[in-house]
Amino acid sequence: MAINNKQSELVTTARTAGIWYLLMAISGILGFMIFHPQVFDSEDAQKTLTNLIDLESLARTRLLFEFGIVVSQALTAVWFYRLFRNNNEWAAWSVGIWGMINSVAIMISAISMGSAIEIANSSQTVEDKLILIELLSSLITNAWGVGGLFFGLWLIPLGYIITSTKRMPIWLGRTLIAGGIGYLIQTTINYSGIESPLLIYLTVPATVGEFWMIGYLLIFGIRPVSE
Repeated sequence: MAINNKQSELVTTARTAGIWYLLMAISGILGFMIFHPQVFDSEDAQKTLTNLIDLESLARTRLLFEFGIVVSQALTAVWFYRLFRNNNEWAAWSVGIWGMINSVAIMISAISMGSAIEIANSSQTVEDKLILIELLSSLITNAWGVGGLFFGLWLIPLGYIITSTKRMPIWLGRTLIAGGIGYLIQTTINYSGIESPLLIYLTVPATVGEFWMIGYLLIFGIRPVSE
């Protein structure tokens, strides 16, 4: 009976982690992929400044989605630690720590967005605004870019826990590990100045693994130790 109760608690923890992970995915898709290009243009400070002034409500909506990513990423990291600490505490700590650092990286992006909105609607000269907006846009881009290192790092121990304990499908764990390595390689190559349209494919396993992970957490939770 005690074992059943413990398993039931773990399934609840797993599904809660799945909810946070799903919210992180939704916030990322809406914020970074849909709203961000409508407001920020890293290559055109004048266009970004115009958008921040004329589309202030849209810019603040983009900022709120960034808050959503920061909070949900942090909570996902905490719940993953709770879920896996009894399986492999070292790996669980790694997942929690790297997830938190990635959340901090995105928080830098959020701070830059908030500052850009304030500066755009301030009484400073247009020339000063353009200089600051260009700097802040670069910070946003690079916070996400360098954050890819930590996003890759958190997927690797997460995948290792799954493959070593088999409490979730073993190929889910392997896919997450491949995705984590892909993020590390892609980020390193990008910052080495090498450009290739093929680099985007390095993170495909991560995308597949993440949505697979979210679905498994929400539907099944986690397997009992005996399986």
